[in-house]
Amino acid sequence: MNAAIKFHGEPPTSLTLPALEALGLRHASTTRHCPGIAHPSEPVSPVRPEAAAILARHGLNPARVTFLRQVHGAGVQRADSLQGGCAGAGDVLLTTKPKLPLAVFTADCLAIVVFDPVEQRLALAHVGWRGTVRGASGAAVRALVEEGARPEQLMAAIFPSIGPCCYEVDPPVIEPLAAAFRDRWEAWTRPAGPGRWQLDLWAANESQLCAAGVPADRIVNPRLCTACRPDLFFSYRKEGSRGRLVTCAALPIGGEASP
Repeated sequence: MNAAIKFHGEPPTSLTLPALEALGLRHASTTRHCPGIAHPSEPVSPVRPEAAAILARHGLNPARVTFLRQVHGAGVQRADSLQGGCAGAGDVLLTTKPKLPLAVFTADCLAIVVFDPVEQRLALAHVGWRGTVRGASGAAVRALVEEGARPEQLMAAIFPSIGPCCYEVDPPVIEPLAAAFRDRWEAWTRPAGPGRWQLDLWAANESQLCAAGVPADRIVNPRLCTACRPDLFFSYRKEGSRGRLVTCAALPIGGEASP
């Protein structure tokens, strides 16, 4: 088990990151042992009663979970209603409302949390290779900055997702990546044979977060690969559409967080 992660339950049904807990952020990310997570589809909540009980134990109100119709882009939606539900199409969700849980759903893609512990702002991003090409992680930072956040005060976290060890791609992925990041893409890849590359989405998104102003030492990444750990996670690459993981976070009420 990774020291940067705290697992909960036996078998583990959820995990938290101590670095975010220390800042007072209520959050949880499920494992494959958490029942009751469906594919998000408007307008039905993808959090079923079994999963709702697990989120509630982390201080996350399942009745208020707000999510997106994820489209593998970098569009930003704002969540203000405490009623929860679908906030529309996009891959970055932002709120300044305490106790409003935001959620993204993954099965290899990156779930990225960006938290402003000083002014209490929160963004979650769903990022696959298309979202990486479109700059979704940087869009999350910029959305918070537009709300008044200072990027150097933000804390970002990348939750378990497919690692460079298991993510082999071909020209339809590499060509748009190289076109979008001509001076950086080679640092995020290594050759894996003719017309094949291993792509490091972690490094790519860490680089984009830093370029948006988040200090490198304020990016938490336990580097736990979903494809390597089928005992803990679902992996679309390895298994197909067998299940989804949810990463959920909510701003604390005033005074609970520390800078």
